[in-house]
Amino acid sequence: MSVEKLLPEEKQGEALNAVSRNSNNSKKLYLESYGCAMNFSDSEIIASILDKEGFDTTQDFKVADLIFLNTCAIRDNAEQRVRNRLNDFKQLKRKNPSLIIGVLGCMAERLKSKLLEEEKLVDLVVGPDSYRDLPNLIETVEGGQKAVNVLLSREETYADISPVRLDSNGITAFVSITRGCDNMCAFCVVPFTRGRERSREPETIVNEARDLFERGYKEVTLLGQNVNSYLWTGGGLKKDNPSEDELKNATTFAQLLEKVALINPDLRIRYSTSHPKDMGDDVLEIMAKYENICNYVHLPVQSGSSRVLEMMNRGYTREWYMDRINAIKRFMPDAGISTDTISGFCGETEEDHQETMSLMEWSGFDFSYMFKYSERPKTLAERKFKDDVDEATKSRRLAEIIEVQKQLSHKSNIRDLGKEFKVLIEGVSKKSADFLYGRNSQNKVIVFPKKDLKKGDYATIKVTSCTSATLLGEAVQS
Repeated sequence: MSVEKLLPEEKQGEALNAVSRNSNNSKKLYLESYGCAMNFSDSEIIASILDKEGFDTTQDFKVADLIFLNTCAIRDNAEQRVRNRLNDFKQLKRKNPSLIIGVLGCMAERLKSKLLEEEKLVDLVVGPDSYRDLPNLIETVEGGQKAVNVLLSREETYADISPVRLDSNGITAFVSITRGCDNMCAFCVVPFTRGRERSREPETIVNEARDLFERGYKEVTLLGQNVNSYLWTGGGLKKDNPSEDELKNATTFAQLLEKVALINPDLRIRYSTSHPKDMGDDVLEIMAKYENICNYVHLPVQSGSSRVLEMMNRGYTREWYMDRINAIKRFMPDAGISTDTISGFCGETEEDHQETMSLMEWSGFDFSYMFKYSERPKTLAERKFKDDVDEATKSRRLAEIIEVQKQLSHKSNIRDLGKEFKVLIEGVSKKSADFLYGRNSQNKVIVFPKKDLKKGDYATIKVTSCTSATLLGEAVQS
């Protein structure tokens, strides 16, 4: 999953702290989110639930009554960072025994016994489908007991909860459309930590996006582990074999995209993440039809080798993926395209690695998110394959992939020199208060002089120079 890559410039990083919200509640919640945008979206649901229980969020963990870490289990190093953080907070609890420390999210089910009993690092462990139970679990801990709820649900989508927008720039926001995943990719732990895939009722999604626009937000990102397989047939859980009547009255992802696009032409729409096996022409047709649906597709390939893709249980071949890239370019010649790659998956040969790099060069990705393979518990790969590519080889192959992408990104940015783009201004550049930044439809960040522009404006920016990562430009009269 790659939805974390859609976080705006100021939110990039492994841990995201909630900003302070003061509604005169007497109790304080300190909340850190690790990993993906889905986790960050979940944290906004958690804050909403606890707001009704009298908790304001705070950026200062030293004044908190509750400290929650919303965790990621995708890679081992993310878990290690969470453990280190919990040990820091353990020292704080010695000084303040009434402090409640909890682990939420994807690490919860797998590590509940160790965290609660063996290492005694936390008081409370809650899985991603059990956040409604937080008030009861907190009450249990206040009564002197440990508390845990990691049950996965086939219905829970939190559709009726209006998220508290944390650390928000007031311009861009996430809207969750599905939860869980039915794909059993060999390397991925998500189906075991987030359960079966289920879709939110489309009207709740449209209403949330409309409410955001009416409150001044200019862009929403529709989130899901696999947004392309979104299907509403009158119930949350995606049915394996829906009837013809159910399909006739169903809402597909393409139809949902259109419903959100029709809210207002000034509301931009992005989405993540797409699965190549489910990327149909119907979605591309809708994207090409509406100017406010961004011309950007994140399409994780993971490997350029059909043999490795089969071992990964990805459900497509190299040739299928190339056909989908061609389809994107056919419908949207100016589309931005990014991907994910994994180096050193089980049994990956040097030839497989070269196939990944050649596919990257053929596709000409604008940017990529690149990782070394990290074996995760319970996955098909752990049960079926040997993690037999040594760390030095994984690192060397990853470095080569990164170098290829660096060159591709630079070439892509050079092609944009002299072009004009409509940019949604998201804020002040981190490097200078005299400059603003925003993204174009292709999801590229452009930095430009502030002049009389402000956050939330749309501006036409002409690209004047670039680095391999960023476009630089100047505002022109539109």
